[in-house]
Amino acid sequence: MPSVLEKFQQDRTQAMLWLLDNMIWPILLLALVVFALLLPEVFSTQENLTFLLYTSAAAGSLALAESLCLLSGNFDLSVGSIAGFSAMFTALFMTEWFPATPGVVGIAIILAVGGLIGLVNGFSIAYLGVNPFLQTLAFLIIFRGGVKLLSTLSISGLPDSYTVVGGGNVGPVPIAVVLILALFAVSWFVLNYTRFGLAIYAVGGDEDASAESGINTKHIVLAVFTISGVLSGLAGLLFTGFLGVATPTLAENAVFPAFAASVIGGISLFGGRGNIIGAYGGVLLLTSLEVALVQLQVDPNAIQTVNGVVLLAAILLYTFEARARKRILSA
Repeated sequence: MPSVLEKFQQDRTQAMLWLLDNMIWPILLLALVVFALLLPEVFSTQENLTFLLYTSAAAGSLALAESLCLLSGNFDLSVGSIAGFSAMFTALFMTEWFPATPGVVGIAIILAVGGLIGLVNGFSIAYLGVNPFLQTLAFLIIFRGGVKLLSTLSISGLPDSYTVVGGGNVGPVPIAVVLILALFAVSWFVLNYTRFGLAIYAVGGDEDASAESGINTKHIVLAVFTISGVLSGLAGLLFTGFLGVATPTLAENAVFPAFAASVIGGISLFGGRGNIIGAYGGVLLLTSLEVALVQLQVDPNAIQTVNGVVLLAAILLYTFEARARKRILSA
């Protein structure tokens, strides 16, 4: 039976590890306080906070897609391109190729297109042994170019039943906010309390050991990338509803904020560790920063630079967290 001192040390270690895993929340709180002080009459209003949640919904779907890949020990550079391509493909399908298509069919199509691209990613990585970086970088380039091949103009005239997911409300609350919160809650439950979710963590932690324990690692990787594709397609749907049109630049530079949000939120770059809810905290932090900079009338070019600095800060934060964790566990 452990002594009082040993019990205290164990509790202290667990508390410090918990704080490291949840650093995003005090950082987010501090950022919100600073922005509220800088913009006292604007930032902290109920309307602005609702808008903040609303604008973070599509980015949240991409961050969720990226986080699942990271947890499995992989990553997906193509999430933004998948979102843009699936959105443009579906918009053309509904307005030019088959203009009588109902909105609900369009929703199914955009999710299916995203899922199919994710499936190809997963098959190449899991079964053909293609490096995830090379595979998803190739698809980033292919489908970003594919958007411009489909159309260089924004596509409007989409059915209300299609855009309502990203642009409608349930009472005073945007549907997109309800949807993304529900997705993160379901993902958290699946990852922590189902065999499939625990297998994702196991594969990300040690793929060889997972295979030896009976987990079909190839199926897990294939499933993760397929889900990532579906979530990327959903992001395209949410972006389209938010804008009211499908644009050629939709989600063009979204992969790096999604990656940064996941890392800032505590998802391990090497897989197998991280709380998926933290990734949503990372999304809220990045969205808050961007909204605050716009309200402070900062030059848009400077905002892009700030996003790059934030990505670098996310990597440095992860490095600090990893070293601190190692010291705590070795103490």
